[in-house]
Amino acid sequence: MTGPAADDECSSPGAGQPADNRQPREARISRHQLTAPREDRSVVVDPPCRDLARVVAENQALRAAYDYDFQGRSLAELSTLARSELIAAACRYTSTYRDVDLAGRSDRLFFAGHQPQLFHPGVWIKNFALSKLAAVHGVTPVNLVIDSDAPKSAALPVPTGSLADPHVVNVPFDRRSAGVPFEERRIADRGMFESFGRRAAEPLRPIIANPLLDDFWPRVLTRAATTDNLGACFAQARHQLEGDWGSSTLELPQSVVCQSEAFAWFAVHLLARLPRLWDIYNDAVAEYRRVYRIRSANHPVPNLAAHDDWLEAPFWVWTDEAPQRRRLFARQRGDELQLSNRGDVELSLPLATDDDISRTVEVFMALGQRGIRIRTRALTTTMFARLVAGDLFIHGIGGGKYDELTDVIAERFFGLELPRFAVLSGTLYLPVARPSAGPDDLRRVDERLRQTRFHPERFAEGDARAIATWTAEKQRWIAEPVTTETARTRCHAIRRVNDELQPFVARRRESLLAERATLEHDWQARRVLARRDYSFCFYPELVLRDFFVDFLAPVS
Repeated sequence: MTGPAADDECSSPGAGQPADNRQPREARISRHQLTAPREDRSVVVDPPCRDLARVVAENQALRAAYDYDFQGRSLAELSTLARSELIAAACRYTSTYRDVDLAGRSDRLFFAGHQPQLFHPGVWIKNFALSKLAAVHGVTPVNLVIDSDAPKSAALPVPTGSLADPHVVNVPFDRRSAGVPFEERRIADRGMFESFGRRAAEPLRPIIANPLLDDFWPRVLTRAATTDNLGACFAQARHQLEGDWGSSTLELPQSVVCQSEAFAWFAVHLLARLPRLWDIYNDAVAEYRRVYRIRSANHPVPNLAAHDDWLEAPFWVWTDEAPQRRRLFARQRGDELQLSNRGDVELSLPLATDDDISRTVEVFMALGQRGIRIRTRALTTTMFARLVAGDLFIHGIGGGKYDELTDVIAERFFGLELPRFAVLSGTLYLPVARPSAGPDDLRRVDERLRQTRFHPERFAEGDARAIATWTAEKQRWIAEPVTTETARTRCHAIRRVNDELQPFVARRRESLLAERATLEHDWQARRVLARRDYSFCFYPELVLRDFFVDFLAPVS
């Protein structure tokens, strides 16, 4: 797919080519299966832990060889600036709620990232792995709080009932607020928020008697006394807990990253060359869907749209007055770069014709003072972190799948291979006894029931003479040659015999149906108790810490 060609008078020099005239790499998407582990207390790591030291060394060598011009600032200069800005900002931010050791911080960075949610332990393990790996390799670990995303729900699923008959209830922690990103998301109902710990613990207690929630929620409320930002309350309380457990990461909201000078250079460069990026982005998305046989227009990400001569850019935009995030569109008009949300926001940035965007960057950075927020979307979030700032990014399963697409877009646009990322995800089930019944057991019983319907003579009990008579008649019809004339009569005759034999298998069917009902009940109970997506705060502390320690002990 190709986007509308820019008018000659609206195109800056080199707008269709990389700044150093490098030809884009012929990167290709190759199908790579990444699935969450199913076994309890299991972790998937790709590449394996034993290979991570080699991957980090290769990434650092790759970065050292980068040669790219961001229209007035080299990638090497931008990387130095980004590392300095992000480490300083992360230290400042983290020190507002937790002690930070500022001594000996490396200018090398490892990243992980997630939305500021109460996620499951398989996500949380990334943060501890980030801390351990950074210590092993002597780099600074920064966990990005992805606050440009919007909350999908204001409630958490809570297992309740009994171990024999469990079910799930959704317990709200706040009123819903659709479309507002975490950066702007305030606590809407203080009463509901403050009472969540009690309201969630009560139904949970029959399943988990001593959840981490008992200690964690008071921490959340302490943070809520300082900030009314919903995500910050969750993330800061969680990060404090990580510190108590020995983790030494820094944290930084993505919104702060997007206010840095290094990010401004990155974003303006993409916007100034948007027609080319637009083509590459949509072509790569289409290729990804072909490779993975995806039909949905929204997966892995929607295509970038075009309206007249406006092209959608991979960024969000909103204002202080209207904090619901909207898609950002851009176009060039003479010596201006015009930005819009196709609604109430329209603004212009100066765009020089000498391939120097320094003035554009200055004006872009001042947008925040006007109450205008421009933030990254998923792919540009990690593109900036991996290309400009970091030596390793630790993804979960979802992020790892999406960043295959980021790799291809970046290689085709910049002509550079991005540093390789790692994927890490775990599965920890609630520490309770679970029935062993599963879908295979149900299928086996269903097959036995089917046999009693279509082959009742094999299981018939009772009047032996009547059973023998009907069985003989069935065998005679089975032996009858099938012709066009006899097929229907033969089929109806066999069906009639099967019906006549049903009373003789009634007791067996009754037993199988009872067995199936028990298995169905146990399978439903198992599905409740073996969900991997329950929030980490619903688990006992010792279970969580043992899980993390067992995995991280051999990591190097």
